[in-house]
Amino acid sequence: MQQPEQIQFSLPPWLSPFLAQQPSYLTTLEERMALVLEACAENIAHQSGGPFAAALFDQHSGELLSLGVNRVPTERLSPLHAEVVAIMLAERQLWGVSPRPSLQIVCSSEPCAMCLGAMSWAGITSLVTAASGADVEAIGFDEGDKPTTWQQKLQQRGVEVITGVAQQRAVLLLQQYQRSGGVIYNGG
Repeated sequence: MQQPEQIQFSLPPWLSPFLAQQPSYLTTLEERMALVLEACAENIAHQSGGPFAAALFDQHSGELLSLGVNRVPTERLSPLHAEVVAIMLAERQLWGVSPRPSLQIVCSSEPCAMCLGAMSWAGITSLVTAASGADVEAIGFDEGDKPTTWQQKLQQRGVEVITGVAQQRAVLLLQQYQRSGGVIYNGG
């Protein structure tokens, strides 16, 4: 059997210029979510991945640490959900940094089963979401075997959970992706 010695993936070409136009610090949850949903809209418009985006911030200062978008259909790698991409990008910058900032992840939707696990291991201290898991499933995505008590489980780990921030806008983006014929991919 032969297998690759290295796995690489690319970020969409529009992402770096997009980031260059953004402020380095966003102080309110609404500003942070607006950035994430704008990135989600760009990912849909450029057909560069699924209808999801996520960003990591220093929870207290509001410094933008990373911005990830879903790359699953374009890179053909199932782990490349927006949350995982954002976590990987932030970890490359923060590995070995001490003290590590309190990490807030702001996501265009609630985490699926895989992303929920990734957040638990990444040291996230705060999760902010827009669309619900039911909103995501309504357009055909499978969120996996996520416990119904996922919010409580994160809170038991000391993670603050805030849901429904700009939910209507996020749902409109999901519906736009579906109407545009975007790929609805699921495991299996």
